[in-house]
Amino acid sequence: MAQDLFQHPDYYQVDDLLTDEHKLVRDATREWVKREVSPIIEEYAQKAEFPKHLIKGLGEIGAFGPFIPEEYGGAGLDYISYGLIMQELERGDSGIRSTASVQSSLVMFPIWKFGSEEQKQKYLPKLATGELMGAFGLTEPNHGSNPGGMETKFVDKGDYYLLNGAKMWISNAPFADIAIVWAKNEDGRIKGLIVERGMEGFSTPETHNKWSLRTSATGELIFQDVKVPKENLLPEADGLRGPLTCLDSARYGIAWGALGAAMDAYDTALRYAKERIQFGKPIASFQLQQKKLAEMITEITKAQLLVWRLGNLRNEGKDTAAQISMAKRNNVEIALKIVREARQVLGAMGITGEYPLMRHMMNLESVITYEGTHDIHLLITGYDITGIQAFK
Repeated sequence: MAQDLFQHPDYYQVDDLLTDEHKLVRDATREWVKREVSPIIEEYAQKAEFPKHLIKGLGEIGAFGPFIPEEYGGAGLDYISYGLIMQELERGDSGIRSTASVQSSLVMFPIWKFGSEEQKQKYLPKLATGELMGAFGLTEPNHGSNPGGMETKFVDKGDYYLLNGAKMWISNAPFADIAIVWAKNEDGRIKGLIVERGMEGFSTPETHNKWSLRTSATGELIFQDVKVPKENLLPEADGLRGPLTCLDSARYGIAWGALGAAMDAYDTALRYAKERIQFGKPIASFQLQQKKLAEMITEITKAQLLVWRLGNLRNEGKDTAAQISMAKRNNVEIALKIVREARQVLGAMGITGEYPLMRHMMNLESVITYEGTHDIHLLITGYDITGIQAFK
């Protein structure tokens, strides 16, 4: 069993910009990852199995809805703390971060933001502990980057809503107790519904044969004449703004999370380069290896400052969706490039499960696509700076 020797890079002393609480939250998450995730994650990735026993621990360290107020079971932390938790979880594995990210930003956030007081009291405390787990149903077989074209619909039947449709590529779906489902009403308006496992006609088949996010449970949400109680409608969500606001929260967490994977890859490559002897000396002494490592730490440092500033803007309520898109796109891109370069530093050893690099690389191939593809995020920035929309 490989020992987790990770030491986080901090070339520009970004730690000095963090509060004592930020560092306490980050370090507690890091220690939990080293103790609970690192020793078992390669085995679960090889088996393509989600380690469900980690759910309780994720709840205990406050990884579920850390920004949710304490009155609803959350930790009441700020958004930099949330980002640091996501960074440390993805340093362990993208699949584990995905599970926490979906629960926090795509399930708890919409209930907190758009739900009734009764819904908040009923669901949020149990979601915070992991007693209940959730999924987010937006993407459909025919509608990925164009969620406004969704075909899932519900009609008012007087005492209840009748829901029909399907969602796919849904993290947590196979074991979720509830799903936040976005569907169109009879007027074509997008609304949010809380669908509970056990409702007749609701099924969640699992997606198999994934090369990526193998420790995350992915599936579909199928609705065949599902009767949803009217009290399960999110009353404050109206239109596409609802799910997109949730995605902003999730993308923000991803920007931090991808940075964690990049840090892990850099740390692995740096340690290996210092220890691996070729031609009578460590490979870290060769110019091309130093070039790789120097470029890695440069990109990591830029990404650290990007998300730190974004976190402050979010804490102040000044962040924009376009700023979040820029951070998500940049940080996932640099993480993928860093992991690929790190794999080359390790040579053939880099493809084995003895090191995390191939697992990170495969995971990031999903992260660069989900919750807004790399290209769409680039066009969001283009629209923001030109005022001209390129994808309609």
